[in-house]
Amino acid sequence: MTKRRIIVGISGATGIQYGIKALELLQELDIETHLIISKAAEMVRTYETGYKHEHVVSLAHRVYALSDVGAAISSGSFKTMGMLIAPCSVKTLSEIATGVTSSLLSRAADVTLKERRRLVLLFRETPLHAGHIKTMLQVTEMGGVVMPPVPAFYMQPQTIDEMITHTVARALDLFGFDIDIPRWEK
Repeated sequence: MTKRRIIVGISGATGIQYGIKALELLQELDIETHLIISKAAEMVRTYETGYKHEHVVSLAHRVYALSDVGAAISSGSFKTMGMLIAPCSVKTLSEIATGVTSSLLSRAADVTLKERRRLVLLFRETPLHAGHIKTMLQVTEMGGVVMPPVPAFYMQPQTIDEMITHTVARALDLFGFDIDIPRWEK
């Protein structure tokens, strides 16, 4: 692959800040980003942040409409390093687990799995019932990585942004990126 590309999906779970931080960190690494934002994520953006839609989409190299199931990222022949969905809602997790894709977001994730590329889901739900756990197991057995965004306190974060940055950097570690963050060094 000549270009280092990654797909970033932002679904409607709380925690849109994780997806925005991923786009910011990937810009610093000069990684080509392909973004999909769900309608529910747009609603969450207005509830949880002061960010405008234009700012969020300006962080990506390419932005796709949720309904554009014919987009380049819906094809396995479009090479990427994989896909990060941050945050990942129960609905999105369930669509990925069943292969019943209703949008470009879940279709791109399905393609990522079928091509044996890295799929990382920052699953944002708690508490969990047995159905959630079984769905996470299904995605894991298919090759995806379910990573609830759990903060690391060993780094003694002073701000929410430090916790978000650390969690997203750890997720991006799974793609082989090396972001300068405090790491466990006992």
